[in-house]
Amino acid sequence: MIRCANVHMRFREKRVLNGLEINIEDNKATVIMGRSGIGKSVLLKCICGLLAPQQGVIEIDGQNIAAARPRQAKMIRSAIGMLLQEGALFDGLTVYENIAFPLTYHRNHTHAEIDREVRRYADIVEMTPFLDLVPRELSGGMKRKAALARCMITQPRYLFYDEPTTGLDPISAGTVDAIIKKLSDTVNITSLIVTHDVELALFVGDTVALIEDGRIRALEARAEFRRSESELRTRFIDQRRILHEEYHANRTVCHCYEFCI
Repeated sequence: MIRCANVHMRFREKRVLNGLEINIEDNKATVIMGRSGIGKSVLLKCICGLLAPQQGVIEIDGQNIAAARPRQAKMIRSAIGMLLQEGALFDGLTVYENIAFPLTYHRNHTHAEIDREVRRYADIVEMTPFLDLVPRELSGGMKRKAALARCMITQPRYLFYDEPTTGLDPISAGTVDAIIKKLSDTVNITSLIVTHDVELALFVGDTVALIEDGRIRALEARAEFRRSESELRTRFIDQRRILHEEYHANRTVCHCYEFCI
């Protein structure tokens, strides 16, 4: 389990996390939602040890990564796979070589073992026919799938996703959604997904949380999140509809004013 308690993070005068607290349950998919720039990705980077919060405790399997020394932090991070925005594939490597990279880098596996694992995870993400291609020959969705296979090949206990569907068309996003859901349902893994994609949250999330003002302002199970009276929907999702309604109301006022003149 991952436990975040009283986590504070600031950059100069900007306070990003302000006493944030959340528990990420084992073998479930937790979705963190919130406005752009609100601190979702910062939280993700703090949890995996890429950023050190100024205050608070972040425990992964009972070990405080926020206070860990470099060697201990590296050991804790070895249990985590992270899908970065846009996939972050190596441009000069084929899809096969990108997926194989974590195993070839550590040199703890034979060629036959690497080949078996690459083909296994390429098949899971439906990328087997494209193993010989390089990233510039892939669509956005294909890049995410190849990057996801690369994350999975080390068999992490935790898998983090940073805006996995950003910039994708609806069909590609739906394909990525389905693969994330498939992994969550069939592999013994704990998923933490940072996004403002409502469809992804509804489809994948066992638990959905909302960040506001550096804290978790709402935390709901999927069934609760689907209800129209959900606090998370009221505080976040419905705001878009309200802004649309306010725009139309203001347009009506402007048109009436122009007509009177």
